[in-house]
Amino acid sequence: MADAGATMTKPHILVVEDETALVEMLRYNLEKEGFKVSAAIDGEDALTAVDEHQPDLLILDWMLPLVSGLEICRQLRRKPDTRELPIIMLTARGEESDRVRGLEVGADDYVAKPFSPSELIARVRAVLRRSKPSTAADLLTYAGVVMDLSSHRVLRDGRAVHLGPTEFRLLRFLMERPGRVYSREQLLDAVWGREIYVEARTVDVHIRRLRKALNGPNDTDIIRTVRSAGYALDELTQ
Repeated sequence: MADAGATMTKPHILVVEDETALVEMLRYNLEKEGFKVSAAIDGEDALTAVDEHQPDLLILDWMLPLVSGLEICRQLRRKPDTRELPIIMLTARGEESDRVRGLEVGADDYVAKPFSPSELIARVRAVLRRSKPSTAADLLTYAGVVMDLSSHRVLRDGRAVHLGPTEFRLLRFLMERPGRVYSREQLLDAVWGREIYVEARTVDVHIRRLRKALNGPNDTDIIRTVRSAGYALDELTQ
């Protein structure tokens, strides 16, 4: 019998970009954060791809072969079924007039090259939250871990992760604030509650359980222990 966690859907991002190296960089970073990614290399391919399987969000380069990003944006905004499709324009054009033009034709956001992957992913999440609040709010993603808050399921690189209630709350708290270090006392207050007294070392026990559940034989441990400070969710672990 298939695991129920396998049915969890990832937000689908269509990247429309004719630079192969940039497409692969975006694919790697977006998939690592739990998104499903497909790509189109020119405007005609992009319009066909959207017609065949509408994504949750479009990352659209301004300068494309055959049909420009601006024209794609205009066409999608004219159609009733794609009028609300979230679009982030991605381009080397950084002048304010260009940004205004991109937004005027219907783009939801505008990112100028060069950019950092983390900045773009933050923009993707922000646009998804605004456009599809129920979908975005129910999913947390980090370093291949996908947490579905509505179904109470967790996947890591497509593998179901089985957590107890406390480990689930602990992982949720850390995934909402990746990279930040929290002391045992801060985690106790946030996960167990200020009104409940438990030993600080209880956090260590549940961190060990969480690590055991998250980490398969070939997985990187994404929970960082900071000596004399606490714990953080950080894919750049030692």
